[in-house]
Amino acid sequence: MGAQPTPERLSLMLGLVLLMLATVPRYLAGGHETRLSLILMALAVVAAVALVHWRMLDGEARRRLPSLLGRLGVSLVAGLAGMGLYHALFTDFIGWELLLAHGATLGLLLHALWLWVRAPSA
Repeated sequence: MGAQPTPERLSLMLGLVLLMLATVPRYLAGGHETRLSLILMALAVVAAVALVHWRMLDGEARRRLPSLLGRLGVSLVAGLAGMGLYHALFTDFIGWELLLAHGATLGLLLHALWLWVRAPSA
């Protein structure tokens, strides 16, 4: 309790928001209204927490956020490219909805690993 908010956590939360948005077309195409409702509720909660988290950041942390969001963007593009390559080589065509969801998932995982590896040792 009482942990200081960090821009790294905020970038992960924003990545999670993007990941949830990337799953919406998949649930729309599949006709999964219940799952779509649940993901939209979770999306609203995570977005609200991210907004509160952003408001709690100090000036120095806010200045570091654009570079972290750039890393998040690079990670998401790399995840989409990686999943595209994987599915092109090893699976049948699965549809752009599933490719988008899988790529965003891999991208967020890559971003989290990038933050973990580059974290300062305490």
